[in-house]
Amino acid sequence: MPLTAFTRPGRFWRGNLHTHSTLSDGVLEPREVCRRYRAEGYDFIALTDHFIGLFGYPIADTLPFREGGFTTLLGAELHSGAMANGELWHILAVGLPADFAPSNSPHFAPVEGQETGAEIAARAVAAGAFVAVAHPQWSGLTLADARGIEAAHAVEIYNHGCAMGCDRPDGFAIADLLLTEGRRLSLVATDDAHFSEPDHFGGWVMVKAPENTPEALLAALKNGAFYSTQGPELRDVRIEGKKVVVDSSAVASVIVQGAGTAATAVHGESLTTARIALSRFANSDWIRVTVIDRAGKRAWSNPIWLDRAAQGAPVSPLVGA
Repeated sequence: MPLTAFTRPGRFWRGNLHTHSTLSDGVLEPREVCRRYRAEGYDFIALTDHFIGLFGYPIADTLPFREGGFTTLLGAELHSGAMANGELWHILAVGLPADFAPSNSPHFAPVEGQETGAEIAARAVAAGAFVAVAHPQWSGLTLADARGIEAAHAVEIYNHGCAMGCDRPDGFAIADLLLTEGRRLSLVATDDAHFSEPDHFGGWVMVKAPENTPEALLAALKNGAFYSTQGPELRDVRIEGKKVVVDSSAVASVIVQGAGTAATAVHGESLTTARIALSRFANSDWIRVTVIDRAGKRAWSNPIWLDRAAQGAPVSPLVGA
């Protein structure tokens, strides 16, 4: 069975879901952030400034910057409650209403009596947002922490700002463990751009939707109809019999991962199609795909649930959708 990103109507739209401006701790004004992403060929962004009292709980009004085939999704990076390490939660919420009620988060530290991370994530989902657990490695997230955010649609598996600023970009360890426990999550790559260092244009999502509108993009994100990339293109990921077939732009490696140690790789020159046997994944309910080009740039699929594929059911609807 294929992922919905490669079968549903529409085309792919390039977008960044995690961006900051002078409304919080970014360097550039919202208008200039949007201009730069538009100039770089992005179809949409979400400006997600830090939703804390220090900055006036901003949800950036980016409606004036929707023009010329470029659109925006309203959002914020939410903060409330303490993780196991005592630090404040960072939760990405894209598609928030402009009047989303502030939390009791006056600054970047937990305070007594505020919402937990799980509670503010659930409130954002109830308000219509697509919610992702932000930069697990950078945050020092534990598996117990991550288990508690039951409303989340996704895990941020690559954060370019964290890659450039502290070499802690990864969310795969947490995401894979949650998938193995049965959480039907999608996987997002983002910039987390502040424009204070080379933290921009390094990781994005390609969302399959019939039109480049906030409503269509948000519905596709919640349905898992996208893939994440640093540059390579995924053109199809599907299961044919006892193999997974991956079509892509020219790459040097195609890797299929599953639960535990289950993984199989194919390497070559200018690979555009790979057929990989599923025998290694007999004890895994899910697989996901990574492709790597000669420059080391990667693209990542969302998970395919093998149990649902075997039953002929859709493979992408996720928790909280």
